[in-house]
Amino acid sequence: MRFWDIYYEYHSKVRKFSISFVKDEWIADDITQDTFEKVQARLDQLKDPAKLSAWIFRIAYNLCQDHFRHTQKEIKNGRILAGQVQIQDVLPPDKKFEVHQMSQCVQDKARLLPESLRSVLTMYEVMGLRQKEIAEILEISPGNVKTRLHRARRKLKDILEKECRFEKDERNVLVCEPASRRTSPLE
Repeated sequence: MRFWDIYYEYHSKVRKFSISFVKDEWIADDITQDTFEKVQARLDQLKDPAKLSAWIFRIAYNLCQDHFRHTQKEIKNGRILAGQVQIQDVLPPDKKFEVHQMSQCVQDKARLLPESLRSVLTMYEVMGLRQKEIAEILEISPGNVKTRLHRARRKLKDILEKECRFEKDERNVLVCEPASRRTSPLE
């Protein structure tokens, strides 16, 4: 395994993965760079080459978690971070239009999920990773991934039913609006 072959194969995947978690392209670029620095430094420590993908994404996931811990410290110290990226910015072109049709409501409500559920849902639905890959990245059992995915979907559905309303627009495309925007029957 040559480092540059690994780098060219995984760079864009790791960047998309990082963006999906940190929601900031600049920070994701830093995490991606740090990921490959660690890969290069520790490549000789990889025991099972068949688990290369999970190993790389585990490094990226850990760096994302480090970022969140650091961010929480900055927030506690009164510093504010800006620069959010939308989920559709990291999707392949064929899915961008579909996601664009749903309002920001669904994405905002997904952020209300606990991190353990949101991360599994993001890896599966947004990144398209298989449950086995997610299990290897998070170092949990595939059964645990399946359970978290089920709980995340159920909890997100409950949140959406409670806080959003769905209807079809003039193009017959399903859209979501926050429940607070509902108009009264007198209007």
